[in-house]
Amino acid sequence: MSVAAVTQQQLEKQVGEFQNLQKEYSKAVSSRSTLEAQLKENEMVKKEFDNIKDDATVYKLIGPVLVKQDRPEAAANVNKRIEYISGEIKRLEAQIKSFEEKQEQKKMEIVKLQTAFEQLKQ
Repeated sequence: MSVAAVTQQQLEKQVGEFQNLQKEYSKAVSSRSTLEAQLKENEMVKKEFDNIKDDATVYKLIGPVLVKQDRPEAAANVNKRIEYISGEIKRLEAQIKSFEEKQEQKKMEIVKLQTAFEQLKQ
C-alpha cells in the first residue's frame, strides 16, 4: 500500500471522526436550547408563586388531572427544578466547549493530512 493511500485512509478516518463530533455538538446545542426554554418557563412559574399568597390554592397538572398541592411544596419543587436545570445547562455548556475544542483539533489534523496528501500526489 502506498504512502498516498495510507494518508488518504487517515484523512477519511479523521473526516469521519470530525463529522461525528459535529453531530454530538449539534445534539448538545439542541439539548441546551430545550433546557433554557424549560428554565425560563420555571422562572416564570417562580415569579407567579412570589406574587400569590401563602394560603392560595395551587393545582398541579398530572396527566389529564389537576391535583391540589400546597403552595410552599409547589414552590420548593419549582426551585429544585430550576436548580437542576441550571446544573444541566452548565454541564452541557462545558460539553459544548469540549466539542468545540475537539473540532478545532480535528480541523487542524485534517488540514495537515490534506496538505501531506496533496504533496504526495505531486
